[in-house]
Amino acid sequence: MARLAQTHGLTDVQQEILATVRDFVDKEIIPVATELEHRDEYPQQIVDGLKELGVFGLMIPEEYGGLGESLLTYALCVEEIARGWMSVSGIINTHFIVAYMLKQHGTQEQKEYFLPRMAAGETRGAFSMSEPGLGSDVSAITSKAVKDGDEYVLNGQKMWLTNGGTSTLVAVLVRSDEGHPEGTAPHKSMTTFLVEKEPGFGEVRPGLTIPGKIDKMGYKGVDTTELIMDGLRIPANRVLGGATGRGFYQMMDGVEVGRVNVAARGCGVAQRAFELGVQYAQQRHTFGKPIAQHQAIQFKLAEMATKVEAAHAMMVNAARKKDSGERNDLEAGMAKYLASEYCKEVVEDAFRIHGGYGFSKEYEIERLYREAPMLLIGEGTAEIQKMIIGRRLLEEYRFQG
Repeated sequence: MARLAQTHGLTDVQQEILATVRDFVDKEIIPVATELEHRDEYPQQIVDGLKELGVFGLMIPEEYGGLGESLLTYALCVEEIARGWMSVSGIINTHFIVAYMLKQHGTQEQKEYFLPRMAAGETRGAFSMSEPGLGSDVSAITSKAVKDGDEYVLNGQKMWLTNGGTSTLVAVLVRSDEGHPEGTAPHKSMTTFLVEKEPGFGEVRPGLTIPGKIDKMGYKGVDTTELIMDGLRIPANRVLGGATGRGFYQMMDGVEVGRVNVAARGCGVAQRAFELGVQYAQQRHTFGKPIAQHQAIQFKLAEMATKVEAAHAMMVNAARKKDSGERNDLEAGMAKYLASEYCKEVVEDAFRIHGGYGFSKEYEIERLYREAPMLLIGEGTAEIQKMIIGRRLLEEYRFQG
């Protein structure tokens, strides 16, 4: 392994896990990723292999059948997987966020029921906040749950579900006015429901429809969908944590660790782009020598490598901060912002190094060039990250004059 993006202070167990995942990526993902991506084909064989490795239960406590590892270990594994194919890391990420929310906020019954099956990869998670009429403004959610005896009836349309078709458990954020009088702040009248469903498309349970895959520029293979609820009945014991009105905070907690995950994905894609760029620069000759010997290309490689190293360091810091039990929204926001922006820039520089061949689908960099933009908006746009960072900085550096 080259010297870039190394993580110091890892235990022997962490190093062994990472070595196993890295070997799997090199042998099972990289050789087939571009072909599967061009066909927009779900990587079932890869997913089955990751299930056998225990990746789906990496952060789930041992008492529920998982490996009980840290967020740092998980993020470093995601970095490796994204280096092979970002879509696979997306399949893992949404599952991980739901498992994390259950571990942190679920009732004991919910944990005992869901987590062992999630650790084994038998139950696969997705989560849903966004809607067609809103993006970053979560408070504008219109999907609603109304209490009806021992059940809730859910109605509304959700958008941008990763794993929407293949998942069997969706954590859905909706408005629930029951118990929250008129005038209550929007974020205090939201509830997360744990919705079980059959995999596939169409009506996957009474009142719940997954219309089909959204055709995307990149991030292919993984299914991204809408979710339509029309009289969907959910028992009260499937309210995450057992009480309404906590959904916004539960989701934000999940998104916070998700931002570390997106940062890790950006690091992985950037690493792969650098690898492709530095290899091609030594193979391609112009004016009688490899282009890597031209100063202009060396400058570009230097900038790329520095960005890879900086993004990795910030991602590791954010993960370690969360693992310590401290608030990490500042660090997670910074890591997600920097890693996604640097990823885009490193991929574009690798694309430029490839010249005209970078525009050909025969070369892997073409796929990365279409994948990188998703990281700019996933788990919050750059503008949202800057808002979070700015507000936290003002809290930390409040003027006392």
